[in-house]
Amino acid sequence: MRAPERRRATAAALSTASALGLRSDDAIVLHDSNKLTLRLLPCDVVARVAPPARQVARFEVGIARRLARSGSPVAALAPGLEPRVHERDGFAITLWTYYAPAPPHELPLCDYADALQRLHAGMRALDVPAPRFTDRVEQARRLVADHDRTPALADADRELLAGTLRDLGRAIAARGAPEQLLHGEPHPGNVLATQSGPVFIDFETCCHGPVEFDLAHAPEEVGERYPGVDHVLLRQCRTLVLAIVTAWRWDRDDQLPDGPRLGTEWLGRIRTALDRDGRDTLG
Repeated sequence: MRAPERRRATAAALSTASALGLRSDDAIVLHDSNKLTLRLLPCDVVARVAPPARQVARFEVGIARRLARSGSPVAALAPGLEPRVHERDGFAITLWTYYAPAPPHELPLCDYADALQRLHAGMRALDVPAPRFTDRVEQARRLVADHDRTPALADADRELLAGTLRDLGRAIAARGAPEQLLHGEPHPGNVLATQSGPVFIDFETCCHGPVEFDLAHAPEEVGERYPGVDHVLLRQCRTLVLAIVTAWRWDRDDQLPDGPRLGTEWLGRIRTALDRDGRDTLG
């Protein structure tokens, strides 16, 4: 968020917590992008604050509650409070348990893979409407095609991204791999190392697709430790996911720090992957 919006979002979170009887005198920024994540003190509750996309926030709360009941490795909502979305000053606010980082701070990859496997098992039992992974591909494709939203993207790079999104999206869908409800973005930033083991956060990107689409967001060693993986499909998904996140970096409204540099770096990685994998990648 930009500074003025961040200040308003922080004030809204503090006010919401106070109205619920939680002592909240200060806020520490844990993460700041399109959504602001704060640690409220001294009540030690995590507030996630976003523009009022209420349907998404409610979906995330509902998914987290159902997964927690099944014993899946997910972050819990704040204890003692009604599990709901709060609205204040134009923001949608959800309140969660704070987990102090557990040593070692770098999550063992075998634990990461095991936790993701257990998360997928819990998600297979849920029958909830969610987009298919191809919807994410189409959103990125439309962004790349919109010159007004991606004015700094060179023509050759635009063609590379558009072709990769189109061809790999089709190739992966055509493989006919089993699909299920997925986290959508289980990258290291969305998994916390806690004293009771890894827990996943941020379920607003849930979608249906092959588990390899989720594994494509995790370190390569996680895929190597996950049973039953189609490694050709996983390579395809890794390149496709890289194309999706690269497209976002060229959005003129992208607020990720160092976004333009990452966008350029990732274009190079896409070219390398396509040159390396050739037919294997494109199916």
